[in-house]
Amino acid sequence: MNIRTLLTAATVSLLSLAWPAHADGLQALDTFLREVGSARADFTQVVTSPKKSGEAAPRQRTSSGRFEFLRPDRFRFVYAKPFEQTIVADGQRLWLHDVDLNQVTVRAQKDALGSTPAALIASGGDLSSLRSAFDFKALPDKDGLQWVEAVPKARDGQLQRVRVGLRAKQLAVLDIEDGLGQRSELTFKGWQANPGLATGDFRFEPPAGADVIRQ
Repeated sequence: MNIRTLLTAATVSLLSLAWPAHADGLQALDTFLREVGSARADFTQVVTSPKKSGEAAPRQRTSSGRFEFLRPDRFRFVYAKPFEQTIVADGQRLWLHDVDLNQVTVRAQKDALGSTPAALIASGGDLSSLRSAFDFKALPDKDGLQWVEAVPKARDGQLQRVRVGLRAKQLAVLDIEDGLGQRSELTFKGWQANPGLATGDFRFEPPAGADVIRQ
């Protein structure tokens, strides 16, 4: 699984202070972007592939792990199950470590993110700062969540849309759809808002003996 796929299928973050009960999803998302400078949480990700001819049901893959970020440009996904993988953005480079293969892929961070869920959640300081990359609209409340849909303006076929589900003081769901019809839903729990993360927490050193591929 390459960096682009993981980022498109994957990303992340938290909220901080409570919003007014009447606030719609756009107001809730803007408050989150303004007031949460860093966060960490556990996540579960379910990736559903489009159903193929002859299949009784779409194929699904489930993974889980830990996510943390520090705005404006640092984040880490640690996948623990079923396979160990780590994605780290250190502000300059984006690292992908596949533990089973003992392989590290690294590329310039600015070339890898673009209009991805990771950029949406971990980069913007407010909603207006993201409007050059995404078109936003509030969706009706559903399942006790406030929803926002974000559609990338750069339609390169990788990411079609992201639906962000917010509940009270936390980001609850990221529902991501890519250009091939694959859907990835990340649900979050155990959020810690503004836990005192520092830039040094996002350094990554390739393990001894790892095969390092630079793109």
